[in-house]
Amino acid sequence: MEQTIFRSLLSKTGQEVLQVASSLDPVETDFLRHFTYLNRSYPADLAQAALEVTILRKEGGKKFPFADRMFFTRLALEQASNFEISTYRAARYEGFNNVIDLGCSVGGDTIALANMLPTYGIDNDPLRLPMAQANLSTIPHKSNADFIQGDLTDPLPFSSPSISALFFDPSRRILGRRLFSTYQYHPPLKVIESWLLDFPEIGVKISPGVNLDEIRSYDAELEFISLRGELKEAVLWFGSLKTARRRATILPGNHTLACSAGTVSSKNNGEFIDKSSSGVSIIKEPLSYLYEPDPSILRAGLVQTLREQLNAYQLDPDIAYLTSDTCTVTPYARVWRVESWQPFGTKRLRALLRKHEIDHIVVKKRGSPIQPDDFIRAMRLSPKKKSGNPERVIFLTHLRGKPIVIICFP
Repeated sequence: MEQTIFRSLLSKTGQEVLQVASSLDPVETDFLRHFTYLNRSYPADLAQAALEVTILRKEGGKKFPFADRMFFTRLALEQASNFEISTYRAARYEGFNNVIDLGCSVGGDTIALANMLPTYGIDNDPLRLPMAQANLSTIPHKSNADFIQGDLTDPLPFSSPSISALFFDPSRRILGRRLFSTYQYHPPLKVIESWLLDFPEIGVKISPGVNLDEIRSYDAELEFISLRGELKEAVLWFGSLKTARRRATILPGNHTLACSAGTVSSKNNGEFIDKSSSGVSIIKEPLSYLYEPDPSILRAGLVQTLREQLNAYQLDPDIAYLTSDTCTVTPYARVWRVESWQPFGTKRLRALLRKHEIDHIVVKKRGSPIQPDDFIRAMRLSPKKKSGNPERVIFLTHLRGKPIVIICFP
């Protein structure tokens, strides 16, 4: 979409065609049919732009509660944080005088920050910046933000006495492809090294799949954030924004587990290893309950921290499943009641499932090369319409390095 067409969408006619497009409830697969209909009454470029925005607004509803009034490009929407995450992050800037949102894109984070404190949004994209301005004006919040077009590879157009903190969201996609290396970000993450000299308080959004060895030299808190059980993003916090060494946060609910100790070593391409307070992992065979830690806990390397909190045990030093005779409800892990367990063997397990007339299973794995779908087929179950037995959850994992199967109730 060109700037001139976007400005046309803000006009009276543009708002009219957006309203008509919205009434069609369009989807991408029916784009041509809806476009043909709109083009009977409106110019082709305006009809196309209205349809694109309307479709993206529908998709954006998964991230923004007010997406039906926002403007997006597809790439900007894909990279935007869920507004629940943006709002959570913005709260860490409480008490600062102001903040710059560097790489503000269409303004999702800017809106959340501006609800907390005066905010400046900077981006070099000539289309996303006016979209951000329009988005700020349409939200049902009282916000305080200004936008500036600028290249983040140039010196920042602010002095440190006038600005108290920064938030940086580098581009992590190219042609729709995710970029995991911080050296490939645009601009690269290392640009913050010059900013830190004048602005020590910086928050940086990075990919949750980042190679941890690339950021190990930074004196920063590393926070992994999951939303409704799905790992969404990571953030580096510098200066007084840093409150721990590593942190795992589960949203909604703002549940957070942190580790301030420097007990971090490296293996497997920079993955964290968390150590128990005694330096030794406590291993036991499956007990009455099995815990599956949230992915943010896994990525932050806080499995042992959680294990100690739950007074639980591990099955294997390299496997993140925990087990206990006590069921403790926790936001940091899903818990399953163990029915039985046995050494891995398809024939023995198949016989057990048939004996108990279990014909529906869900397969989860950690440390096993077997694919769940292949395993289910190997069980050769014959689902019955009115089976009186509930399904089982089958865990393929290790106990002290040896493959086992754990059968759990759902």
